[in-house]
Amino acid sequence: MLSKLILCYKIFLKLKTSKKLKLRVKNIVIDKTLTYASESWTLIKRGRKQLNIFERKGYRRILGPVYDNEKENWRILTNKEIYASAKNPTIIETIKRRCTLQAQWSFGINDFL
Repeated sequence: MLSKLILCYKIFLKLKTSKKLKLRVKNIVIDKTLTYASESWTLIKRGRKQLNIFERKGYRRILGPVYDNEKENWRILTNKEIYASAKNPTIIETIKRRCTLQAQWSFGINDFL
């Protein structure tokens, strides 16, 4: 597990690695590692906030700054711009979905797929 995370870190540090590959690595490895056994978590407001901050920092690192033509300078992406460009459910949405599926499975509801 640790070797996968080290490999991901090395991919993120390389400047020549494409944004598309970095997004795939984030979605496949980092999100899966982060949400492991999340069905049993109790998420409080502070925990949700910290997960959202972690996710946005990762996206900002991958997507990089954007050039603002009006102000003629570089700036970081806003939260709305990040979620619009990500096109994936957030970590919190993924965890909520997994918790719901686990609860439905536990209570024997078979029409959750």
